[in-house]
Amino acid sequence: MTNIFTNAKTFEQAFVTQLENTYAIDFKDSNAYQQYLALGTLLKEHISTDWKNTNKIEADKRQVYYFSMEFLMGRMITNNLMNAGVYDVVKEAFTNLGLDINEIEHKETDAGLGNGGLGRLAACFMDSVAALALPVHGNCIRYRYGFFKQKIENGYQVEYPDRWLKDIHVWEVRRDEEAIDIPFYGHIELHVDEKGKLTVYHKNAEYVKAVPYDVPIIGYKNEVVNTLRLWSAEPSDRYENQGGTFEYHKKLRQISEMLYPNDETDEGKILRLKQQYLFSSAGVNAIIRKHKKLYGTLENLSEKAVFHINDTHPTLIIPELMRILVDEENMEWEKAWEITRHCVAYTNHTILSEALEKWPIRLLQPLLPRIYTITEEINRRFELELKAKFGDYAKQVEEMCIIKNGMIHMANLAIVGSFSVNGVAQLHTDILKGIEMKTFNDYYPNKFNNKTNGITHRRWVLQSNPELVSILKDTIGEGWIKDTTKLEGLLKFVDDKSIQKRYDEMKLARKQALAKKIFKEQGVELDPTSIFDIQVKRLHEYKRQLMNALHIMHIYNELKTNPEVRNHFHPHSFIFGAKAAPTYYFAKKVIKLINTIADKVNNDPDTNKFLKVVFVEDYNVTYAETIMPAADLSEQISTASKEASGTGNMKFMMNGAITIGTLDGANVEIAELVGNDNIVIFGMNAEEVTSLMASHSYNPYDLYEKDPHIKRILDQLTNGFFDNVPNHEFEEIRRNLLERDTYFVLKDFRSYVMAQAKANKMYQNRSEWLKKSIINTAKSGFFSTDRTMEEYNRDIWHLEKIK
Repeated sequence: MTNIFTNAKTFEQAFVTQLENTYAIDFKDSNAYQQYLALGTLLKEHISTDWKNTNKIEADKRQVYYFSMEFLMGRMITNNLMNAGVYDVVKEAFTNLGLDINEIEHKETDAGLGNGGLGRLAACFMDSVAALALPVHGNCIRYRYGFFKQKIENGYQVEYPDRWLKDIHVWEVRRDEEAIDIPFYGHIELHVDEKGKLTVYHKNAEYVKAVPYDVPIIGYKNEVVNTLRLWSAEPSDRYENQGGTFEYHKKLRQISEMLYPNDETDEGKILRLKQQYLFSSAGVNAIIRKHKKLYGTLENLSEKAVFHINDTHPTLIIPELMRILVDEENMEWEKAWEITRHCVAYTNHTILSEALEKWPIRLLQPLLPRIYTITEEINRRFELELKAKFGDYAKQVEEMCIIKNGMIHMANLAIVGSFSVNGVAQLHTDILKGIEMKTFNDYYPNKFNNKTNGITHRRWVLQSNPELVSILKDTIGEGWIKDTTKLEGLLKFVDDKSIQKRYDEMKLARKQALAKKIFKEQGVELDPTSIFDIQVKRLHEYKRQLMNALHIMHIYNELKTNPEVRNHFHPHSFIFGAKAAPTYYFAKKVIKLINTIADKVNNDPDTNKFLKVVFVEDYNVTYAETIMPAADLSEQISTASKEASGTGNMKFMMNGAITIGTLDGANVEIAELVGNDNIVIFGMNAEEVTSLMASHSYNPYDLYEKDPHIKRILDQLTNGFFDNVPNHEFEEIRRNLLERDTYFVLKDFRSYVMAQAKANKMYQNRSEWLKKSIINTAKSGFFSTDRTMEEYNRDIWHLEKIK
């Protein structure tokens, strides 16, 4: 087949022909959306041979199947064009045709398959494994609606459906022939024949058909194309006990309808379990089917397949594998368990014990009757093993067992049923091994390991920051695109005034682009020469957006009451982006507070030359591509010991931002790499937080009484300081801080104020600040997911690269 991307001229001709033939119109009458679809279609056809060849080459090789409830892919068009090595050809052709490639790229909707860091990490992983020619494939759900579209109305977050699939998803290929029926409900009948052979019958099940849609993941200029498989819930032809047809269709539609349905009710919990079992079971069955077709046996499954569980959501893979091996393959339990344990690897993403998944037996047992009996048997055998080692009533038995107090503990099941458990930053892994999961680590001394997270520099620099790419090309060449350790070559230029000047110009250009977007969409005018201080991440109390907001109130108070402060204060723009879970009332109240503060300070002529605040609406991957390169100061201020890793910190760092943060998550490793002079650290460390929590001695009211700044701010929450809200609007926030302050906002507040003052002063020494900025980029190569994936492969997966 002729390569239509050979040069701009051949692509122009093919593009115009494709567009006119598809829509039966003249090219001049086409719109940007039609142009995007034509471009996507041509690119998908272009990489189809590589996709087919990749599948053929890796068919008999050991492969990894990465199961994650989220893959926050964002728009794929730019990434795909760059990775396929055809971006420049297309851009030139579009210029010749009078088209704006950026306008066409933005016609793609962000793929609504994720919520935050977990999903974005999985997307970065997929980019890197393809770039490294590793045979790794994703498994997820093809959600019809994404997390939600966020609007800010009267200062509050309001959720609207994210109908990302309302348009054509040009990249996907539906595979009807590989659909799999998944059973729910019904009951189990066991029959043992005279030879002792067990046969299991699942009677009166309610079947749902899982239909796969495959999305190509293109490696960077290496002809490798891996697969992200998305499962959609559709009506099954197997009607046994489906009940009313209308009710059946309504319930199955919900399974792949939206990410993270509200699980505060039993109905919501059951729906989440259905989602988790649907894509876990469908994915495992499809892989087993392919494996048996190739080898005729499952005896060698653990040699050829790794089922990697990203957080606990896909943990039902473990009992599902056991079900297949025992019920369908007639294996002895011990042999099946040996294979299963050597097939599964688990990544833990949370330190917060309350965030570890637990499911009530009363819900899981009727929904998944055979999966429950298998889980029960896994637990029974494991308990016997523990009791034999520790004694019947040892605390280890209670702590480590999988089923207790009417609940199934999914993290325990994931640890017991896997050969590897990894954390996602060194501090996180140390806490898992030494505190949260110490008993398991003692019992399985070689199972726990660390794999510090990363980001794909191809999206977060190469695609997002053209000015920085130009600087890197002129200083260290282009080798960093395939090997980010080469970014260290930039250290030779830290004192080079011409490079510092270009860094300054780069940052200004990116800030102007963000300011233009914010003004266009929200009408808030930001000064691009001000410090752009940015906190963008999921809104949660432990991430402490609230502390950031209280500090802005403190700055405002100082600017209003102390004219001397204005003489030494560099103008500062605070930018927030975050979505709160729809049922997380307190988090939504914090959004209201931030917007109320913005309304106050942005409209005060005494201070708005010095201080601006904006909460950007509907923060997502596409928005992040404009935000990350624009930051001067990267807010990473979670309570130490609570953030597993963070990856926004890495994106900001790579684009030359300075981190202001606690020694939490990957901030610890950032600090080690850049040195204390090139990061602004404040607050308690993990040991101090853990010790204070254990002592139960913290009384936030003491700080309120002793610190006049804290007292003034907390009083302002409810004393009429804000003009456009009732006095009681933020009473809950005030009460929470004074009575509980679970995440030590007030305890770290004074330290944070001092750190912010230090950062503001540092910024005013431009040469020194730019030097720090260059050092942050130069030292960021470690945080590429290319490095992360090489480590996963070296220590966990042991894959042979695709030649």
